[in-house]
Amino acid sequence: MKKKLFAALLAGMMVVSAAACGSGDDGAAGDDAADKNNEATGDDATGDDAATGDDAATGDDASTGDSEGSSSGSGKLTVWAWDQTFNIKAMNLAAEQYKKDHPDFELEVVETSSDDCQTKLTTCANAGDFSTMPDIVLMQDNSYQKFLKSYPEAFTDLTDCGINWDDFAALKQSYSMADGKHYGVPYDNGVCAAFYRTDVLEEAGYKIDDLKDITWSKFIEIGQAVHEKTGKYLLTSEATGGDIIMLMIQSCGANFVNEEGKAYITGNEIAEKCIDLYTEMIKKDVVKLVNNWDEYVKTVTDGEAAGIVNGNWMNGTLVGIEDQKGLWQITTIPKVDGVDSATNYANNGGSSWYITTNCQDKELAMDFLLSTFGSSTEFYDTILPETSGIACYLPAGESEVYNEPVEFYGGQPIYSTLVEYSSNIPEFTKTPYHYEAREAVNTAIINIVNGTAKEDALQEAQETLEFKMAE
Repeated sequence: MKKKLFAALLAGMMVVSAAACGSGDDGAAGDDAADKNNEATGDDATGDDAATGDDAATGDDASTGDSEGSSSGSGKLTVWAWDQTFNIKAMNLAAEQYKKDHPDFELEVVETSSDDCQTKLTTCANAGDFSTMPDIVLMQDNSYQKFLKSYPEAFTDLTDCGINWDDFAALKQSYSMADGKHYGVPYDNGVCAAFYRTDVLEEAGYKIDDLKDITWSKFIEIGQAVHEKTGKYLLTSEATGGDIIMLMIQSCGANFVNEEGKAYITGNEIAEKCIDLYTEMIKKDVVKLVNNWDEYVKTVTDGEAAGIVNGNWMNGTLVGIEDQKGLWQITTIPKVDGVDSATNYANNGGSSWYITTNCQDKELAMDFLLSTFGSSTEFYDTILPETSGIACYLPAGESEVYNEPVEFYGGQPIYSTLVEYSSNIPEFTKTPYHYEAREAVNTAIINIVNGTAKEDALQEAQETLEFKMAE
């Protein structure tokens, strides 16, 4: 059965968009789950909330007309963002707070899918005319480096805008940086966690603390015991996704490219260790492999899988499972064995706000972002219950709101814990070819499990990535 599954998956790999990125949108924290939903719906959404696309229903606070371009400098800002219940809602709440001290302030949010934000930016850059760009645009972290390197003239340098950058984790900052300069205000947190069903662990003779700060080898040992004693899998994963393998290598401060940004799959010892561990998990029934995002979620809602290792945005899916309330808890993710730089922390997804060079009132735009997303614990306390969005702003993790016990997780104060985890994620070399690398390596893993020699599979992945980079 497993052989047939992998053969079918391999045959279909080339028709799956950029490593499970749905209809072209790149992954992001709340927005990374969007891409998974995109595979089934074609919409852009967050893991926490309802999907939104170009044809999605909109609320009163967002415009869906042809309104484009920045404001005229009259105290009004125009923003492009997606998802009414997450990103757009957070931006409108920011405007409400800012308006208390700036009564003449106006904000117009033009609902624009992540894919369209990128397409329109590319069109403007190729035409050499950014006049149709908004004042502020939301961009996904894993795709932004490609745009910053290709079109640096499209974005405003925010280094000296007044934000204390030390209030944000080093990794999160690095996604929107180039040559030591800051171009984005960190927003959507992609910090990863391990989510486990404590009742299943108990049935197998374990408790949540037994999985804290462990290695992947120990995880495999526990996963085998859980499967033997309960029939459940300790991990679920999309066979065409690549989330697990990416967070594994990045938790080591490494990547499938080298410091020069060149493809680095063959000869990469850390990459091989990650791939060996992941293929071992598959072969030993520790991970339940599925075909798509809907099946991924179903393994959890149906109780077939007792664990998830992924971005914190999975919280939005979990808390909707009423009959599992109080049965889940979180802890750190496993770390890669035998790697000195390995940690129990990783990131998957996320997004940040950018001021375009077309902005007609950059001083206003900077002050608005500084006063809300860039420095206000009060603001993050407001949007947490409204959007379930986890702050990247580290001081927010110390607030009473973030430290409140969460009933679904047995009283764990998971929000402060997740912010603390985010401060420990190691930096790694970014690449504009994040999704191409993920797809190439994930294909190699499927080939290895199907019997291809590891050396041959990795060489093919190396050549595939080099080809993609040369296009």
